[in-house]
Amino acid sequence: MLQDYLKLNKNIIIAILTSIIISAAIAQLLSDQEDYLNSTYTTIADYSVYFSVFGVLYYFDNRKKYRIESGGTDTVKLKHDLIKLVTSLGIAEVVYTIVRWGLQYYFLTIDYDPYLASIISQSISAVIFLIVVNLNVKLVKLYKDEN
Repeated sequence: MLQDYLKLNKNIIIAILTSIIISAAIAQLLSDQEDYLNSTYTTIADYSVYFSVFGVLYYFDNRKKYRIESGGTDTVKLKHDLIKLVTSLGIAEVVYTIVRWGLQYYFLTIDYDPYLASIISQSISAVIFLIVVNLNVKLVKLYKDEN
């Protein structure tokens, strides 16, 4: 059970770090855009990178978990866990999006460099996201003790 939480958080952190780097570069590339557009485009890039990296990592960490002896997939268990995971991530994503976009917009309006506004806003939002995800995962009992 603890190992599952650690794998989930590892995947989230790697995906966040990857998206921070890409988002900062995009924010800087779009520095000539209006602040609200820069914040919006950077947030879209952030999500694209985050979900791509997280999805791949999550798949590789959990692909054997849903195998049955015949070689097929336990679709009932997979569907059940995916609903819990999407619920946990979805609630956290709403909080993350509001905080991240708002902070980046604010930092841009007070003349932070776009890459720095992106890095700071995403870092603060990521910490909040991790807290909310882990609370939700516990609440929905994604990783219940199977003993």
